[in-house]
Amino acid sequence: MRQLLKLFNEIKDDLKIVEQELYQVVQTPDALLTETSVHLLNAGGKRLRPAFCLLGGKFYNYDIKKLLPLAVALELIHMASLVHDDVVDASMTRRGMPTVKAKWGNRISVHVGDYLFAKSLILISSYKEPLITRVLSDTSVKMSEGEIQQISTSFNVNQYLKDYFYRIKRKTALLISASCQLGAVACGAPKEIYLPLNRYGHYIGMAFQITDDILDMVANKNKLGKPIGGDLRQGIITLPVIYALEKSPRKERLRDLIVKEVKSDKEVYEAIEIIKKSGGIKYSFDIADKYIHKARIHLAKLPDNTIKSTLNLAAEFIKVRKF
Repeated sequence: MRQLLKLFNEIKDDLKIVEQELYQVVQTPDALLTETSVHLLNAGGKRLRPAFCLLGGKFYNYDIKKLLPLAVALELIHMASLVHDDVVDASMTRRGMPTVKAKWGNRISVHVGDYLFAKSLILISSYKEPLITRVLSDTSVKMSEGEIQQISTSFNVNQYLKDYFYRIKRKTALLISASCQLGAVACGAPKEIYLPLNRYGHYIGMAFQITDDILDMVANKNKLGKPIGGDLRQGIITLPVIYALEKSPRKERLRDLIVKEVKSDKEVYEAIEIIKKSGGIKYSFDIADKYIHKARIHLAKLPDNTIKSTLNLAAEFIKVRKF
């Protein structure tokens, strides 16, 4: 986390303002709603989406007042999706802390997620620029499509690369792309600025999710903040799995393990070992590298400044991160 804070050093003071505003926005006369929302904020997080929003704004007439509602709304949308994910996935920990589901149950969690999303709508409605509302509404719809596709294809080993890329684009890449693009849009930037930022964000988002799926199998669970192998337990077919199902000499055994709806720890670790030995982890890192390379191609179209260097370093962080 220190590495990430150093990376965002140029916007650290404004990120603190975003953090303060997040706590302010979730305050409500309802004590339970406030408590659950504050619990989520206290769990921390990288705040990547607000950070990318601010960095995008740095390319053109930067003004924190113009960016603050958007930056907060982006994080609220992300937080809402995490609360709902924890219900669907029956996750008891996130970032090393109990989830809202674990402490308050499914019913409260669903409504907290809805509340956070509704709060984001109020903030977004303050903008007159139609591109902001159009991009975020479209992104929110497609995020739901990605989650539904993931649920409907759980434990299905007959999936292809195009299925996986469709899913992670909607689940993750679109909101990161929107964050990079709309920060510039909110400051009045022209297409020559915000379109390259949009493409940069898309490719960074794809690489981020691929890396996340790799870490689910290889990370230190204390650094990751949750048990490893969570995707395998839920039958989620990620990129390393797709590769191993095609290339591993033990692919039939892997298929048998994946389709089991209840797996022991031993079976999860066996599946991970098969995937590692197949070369699935290396293959997935290579694909993430290709997306990062594409992100840098679009970044090169932007004016040279210190923020451009920061976004280059952000791409590197995504590649080497451990959490």
